[in-house]
Amino acid sequence: MDGEAPVGDVFDRLVALLTEAKARFRVIEHEAEGRSAAISTIRGNRPDQAAKAMVLDVRGGGGGRRNVLAVLPGNRKLDFNAVAALFEARKCGFASPETAQALTGCVMGAVPPFALAPDLAIVVEEDLLANETLFFNAGRLDRSMELDTGDWLAAARPRVAKIASA
Repeated sequence: MDGEAPVGDVFDRLVALLTEAKARFRVIEHEAEGRSAAISTIRGNRPDQAAKAMVLDVRGGGGGRRNVLAVLPGNRKLDFNAVAALFEARKCGFASPETAQALTGCVMGAVPPFALAPDLAIVVEEDLLANETLFFNAGRLDRSMELDTGDWLAAARPRVAKIASA
């Protein structure tokens, strides 16, 4: 299907991408968990250090229809209107679980903050960037990573904006 993430284990692809980029990261193995608050407790990070990634369906207006990967702190909620305005769209909502899995190669809760599919735009809440390192599920519910924020910015190349509500 057009726009899908290339075949291959997402975790292995992330390790290869970050190793090639000489990024500073570490892998954390843990019990399977995909909920932001619970996984932050297991990993021992603050919820605002967790990079929560969600696949969105953005449509209407001048931007046409597209999928967007929104990344925000684990303790914040998405401002759908802000994302719609950012992409010059009339509507913004969650993509279907099937679409999200096809684009990311991951089950919900395991999506990393990387747009590995060519048709997936990526945007990050600017407040997340105040952290020295980010924590996120790395394509699997039982593996996470801690990654230097600057190295994440260089590798992911997201659009930076205010997309989270208070």
